Amino acid sequence: MSSFRLQSRHYIVDDDGRIIIGEGRGEILENIEKTGSINLTAKIMKMSYKGVWSKIKATEETMKVKIVQSNRKQGSSLTREGKELLRNYKILKEKCLKADDRIFKSIFK
Repeated sequence: MSSFRLQSRHYIVDDDGRIIIGEGRGEILENIEKTGSINLTAKIMKMSYKGVWSKIKATEETMKVKIVQSNRKQGSSLTREGKELLRNYKILKEKCLKADDRIFKSIFK
């Protein structure tokens, strides 16, 4: 039998199944944090500005909190809540992946 591994994706959704954060939105937030620009984030991710902005807005509407602050002079940055969401998602993802690997290895020895 050939070697194989588990590949997992983790999303946080609300009670209606609307995505709050997953890999894509996490990457959006990381890129905004790095670049200070929604426009540059869109280019890096090969998305439209509107596509990036709509995902940010969807998360903000679902959470009822602002996660990205934009200013024409200062650019864009994560709010305190945006930073906390991204940090907690990264922690959750890391712990889930470790648990997934442990479970996978216990079943597929």
